[in-house]
Amino acid sequence: MNLEFEIAGGDFTKAGYASSQVKKMLKQLGVEAHCIKNIVIALYEAEVNVVAHAYEGQILVHIESDKITTKIIDKGPGIPDIEQAMQEGYSTASKKVREMGFGAGMGLPNIKKNTDKLQIQSKVDEGTTVEMVNYF
Repeated sequence: MNLEFEIAGGDFTKAGYASSQVKKMLKQLGVEAHCIKNIVIALYEAEVNVVAHAYEGQILVHIESDKITTKIIDKGPGIPDIEQAMQEGYSTASKKVREMGFGAGMGLPNIKKNTDKLQIQSKVDEGTTVEMVNYF
């Protein structure tokens, strides 16, 4: 099963829509609650990162009988130093984003904690691709 979602950069009113839809689908498929929780946390963090940092993005979800693979592709400034960005508390969020309660520097670390496999590729001034795998 495949799902696809578009993300508009800067539109916090719709942040969380994709993760909410994936949660509903996984519940319908009978996936265990603790697995759903991890998947939804990671996906929500990735979704908010796109809204907070990129111009636009896309979420591609592929659900199989034993796992879910999620790819988040954005067009944006990219991540100059992925290792640094993976450190808890490191953030490049704007003042405006922080004032809304986002940008605490926990997005990528929370994604890593809640996925079984994580791959991040980024090019400065082009964008970032995050691929997450969670097994059921």
